[in-house]
Amino acid sequence: MTHHTDTNAQIAEVTQWRRHLHANPEFGFEETNTAAFVVKKLRAFGIEEITEGVGTTGVVATLRCGSGNRAIALRADMDALRIEETGDLAHKSTCPGVMHACGHDGHTAMLLGAARQLAHEGGFDGLVRLIFQPAEEWGKGMQAMLDDGLLRRFPFEEAFAIHNMPGIAVGHFATRAGAFMAAEDNFEITMRGMGGHASRPQDGKDALVAACATVMALQTIVSRAIDPTELAVLSVTELITDGTRNAIAGNARILGDCRSFDAAVSKNIEAAMRRVAQGTALAHNCQIETDYTREFIPLINDTALSQAAIQTAHRVAEQQSAVNDQTPRIGASEDFARLLEHVPGNFMLIGNGDSASLHNPAFDFNDDALVHGLNYLTQIVRTRLPVN
Repeated sequence: MTHHTDTNAQIAEVTQWRRHLHANPEFGFEETNTAAFVVKKLRAFGIEEITEGVGTTGVVATLRCGSGNRAIALRADMDALRIEETGDLAHKSTCPGVMHACGHDGHTAMLLGAARQLAHEGGFDGLVRLIFQPAEEWGKGMQAMLDDGLLRRFPFEEAFAIHNMPGIAVGHFATRAGAFMAAEDNFEITMRGMGGHASRPQDGKDALVAACATVMALQTIVSRAIDPTELAVLSVTELITDGTRNAIAGNARILGDCRSFDAAVSKNIEAAMRRVAQGTALAHNCQIETDYTREFIPLINDTALSQAAIQTAHRVAEQQSAVNDQTPRIGASEDFARLLEHVPGNFMLIGNGDSASLHNPAFDFNDDALVHGLNYLTQIVRTRLPVN
């Protein structure tokens, strides 16, 4: 038996929460008002086990029902982006230069709606950890919660999360077992030559020419150093020099990012990059420093739990075709990956309809999607913690 939210009044209220959060966005690790709003609502639902300040501004609440001691976690992200919102929504951001351009306002509202339903109706046997996470956007929030003892203080065996996706119809779900979202590595290559007069190149060491040669040489890494059956992207996104019109550049910086779905591929990219950059610098008589950091790790969905998530999506979806269980891998990254490194689980996309794209200044979460996400989260708890 699938329990659905019975009243439009409940959804209208969740919509109000979502719009309040949209109008009051906060950047990563600054979500104090958002966290306070979450706590106030959880208390109003009669949930008493609430811990604030986990990983700086995170909130973890525990909901218990029956006598079971199995525990699962549901995670929502709370942070907004440093983007100036355009458009003229009634609930437009009131914080200049900060907006919910990724729908985390919707994710938080949906988890609050599911928490209320589970608190009032039960229908499960065990513990649900409700995780409201800070700083997802720059990939630091989940690690901060883990470093703060998330798994030790609030143990659980499985974890589930949802994220809205523009371009997928409202009421539709999309996921896949295995590697789903990419790792993101950042790099900065600093080329040091010797500046000089533009008319006397022989007296200097041109860092800009060396940098340009390096940018071109880096293009061979994916095509020549990585197995063609593996997915990898290397993008140089900035080239900055200290040159002026009539002076040869003494220094140049090359910045960019790499995406992959496998730690071994990431390692191979880094090794090849250091080798290529070093060799090119040497050929141009320049000194070099290569800084390579791993910002996000790949998101790997557990096979068995993805199957459970897919079955749950089928139960709450209005038609069979509304669930895509073979969604192509996505080159974007997601901080939930840090949790899935420790605990098996699934990351599910839900349709946001024909909206502006994520991270776009005109983006708005589609309130019609709230009921679908809320029903899915409620049902996953009842599926994974069944009443015997």
